[in-house]
Amino acid sequence: MDISSLLLSKPVLIGLHLGFAILGIDAFLWLLGEVVANAGSVKRRLIAAKIGLVSFILTWIIGGYYYVKFYGSLVKPIIKAGDAPWAHSIAMEAKEHIFLFAIPVSITILLLSRLDSSQLESFGLRKSLIWLTVMIVGLGLSLGLMGFIISAAARWGAV
Repeated sequence: MDISSLLLSKPVLIGLHLGFAILGIDAFLWLLGEVVANAGSVKRRLIAAKIGLVSFILTWIIGGYYYVKFYGSLVKPIIKAGDAPWAHSIAMEAKEHIFLFAIPVSITILLLSRLDSSQLESFGLRKSLIWLTVMIVGLGLSLGLMGFIISAAARWGAV
């Protein structure tokens, strides 16, 4: 098995999808700490926001490839025929729509992170940046929970 086949295998794709999602959530938590503490370093805020955005973009791409390559043909039928068909009907359907907000919100956070502390205060955007960052972390965690429900339903259905 060559490296390309390995990286595009189902379990590795799921691991990469989850890993980049966790990295993105952690980066936005770091950013949240920087903003709440009113740290003066725009550079640190930008690094955290860029890591979060790039991680979420990679999560999007990897998850999308997995969805097209494996989910519809292999995983969805197992879930629909298993003990928890609602996992697809509710969790996956919600995830398919909610994830669309992750990148635009992350880009908005990155743009706001370019402002220094005094600009955030004078434009009245500090609280907005805090709430958007809390929102993207909550969004990431809720998408992760939905992914867990979907994976668990696939395992229950495969038994």
